[in-house]
Amino acid sequence: MTPRRPSPLLLDLALIGVALLDLRVNVDAEDHLPFGYGFLAALALALRRRLPLPTFALTLPAALVGDAVFATMAALYTLSSLNRHRSLLAVCALAFAVCDFMPWPWTDVHVGELSESSSLIHLTYTLATAAAPVFLGQLVQARRELSLRLDEISEAREQEQLLAGQAELAKERAQLAREMHDVVSHKVSLIAVQAGALQVGNPDADARAAAATIRGLSVQTLEELRHMVGVLRASGSRPTELTPQPSLADLEQLIGTSGIEADLETHLPDGVPPTLQRAVYRTVQEALTNVRKHAPGATASVRLHHRDGALCTTVTNTAPTRPALPLPGAHHGLVGLRQRAELLGGTITSGPTADGGYELRLELPTYDSPWPQPS
Repeated sequence: MTPRRPSPLLLDLALIGVALLDLRVNVDAEDHLPFGYGFLAALALALRRRLPLPTFALTLPAALVGDAVFATMAALYTLSSLNRHRSLLAVCALAFAVCDFMPWPWTDVHVGELSESSSLIHLTYTLATAAAPVFLGQLVQARRELSLRLDEISEAREQEQLLAGQAELAKERAQLAREMHDVVSHKVSLIAVQAGALQVGNPDADARAAAATIRGLSVQTLEELRHMVGVLRASGSRPTELTPQPSLADLEQLIGTSGIEADLETHLPDGVPPTLQRAVYRTVQEALTNVRKHAPGATASVRLHHRDGALCTTVTNTAPTRPALPLPGAHHGLVGLRQRAELLGGTITSGPTADGGYELRLELPTYDSPWPQPS
């Protein structure tokens, strides 16, 4: 777990406190000039982030006239961590070293005394004291820049992986589009053609009506397949407009073309949200498909009403009058309806009825009455 860094304000207050403590320890309060410059240097640290160079200039006299140099070192470190001009940093470090090395006042220093007091150890210590904040600040700056570069590399790698995934997805979508066009669309076209021939050439009126229904459904399926193929071939390269989504107004047409004798009863106020309309339409569509597959000859009833803050949809069919033909299926229809209902906070229940039929019931919450208004 990454440790939490202190806030900049708390860190600045801590540095000012340490600078004041350094002033108290190394400078006598009766020495008004060194003490005043030291106090000014400590307070100047509050400006070190916004004005690093002026802050260093304000702290430099404290190192010249007294022994409290913590504020000057902190200001030089901040300047080094925020500045890229190494020549400027070298000049500032040299100025700090001179101020710290030379005794004060300069006018009272004789050349002989200066040479006697300026030992090699003192000079080395002064230079190290001036160079340490510069090197540490540069190291922190390099670490910060390296962290930024690593973040950029990580983002670029994630973007590359995303593009690779999109390219693979586009490839799969293109392959799926070819399969749908070459196999599914071809076979549905043959169904439409054969149904059209049966509609024209069969003398039986019932057979012609059934053939017309098959042909209509085949043509509608072909249109939807062609649009789906276009969406898949787009592969995300450009926006692709979806076909108009079904609504409650399309239920009558759905029932009329289902090939099932069914009646629709609706008791709903106006303004049903589009998401709920689509969920109801797909539920009725799947229920009628199951009736046609598993209960040949059965009749069905579709009931829609609003009660107790919920939109209720019930599709009930009677018992079949003839045996069902074995048809292929993945048994994913009810699973998909249940998932759609759960996403909307609703439920799907289904089961046989007492007379041998079957009932499917969808309940979707509306939360407000009669319908939630868009925000």
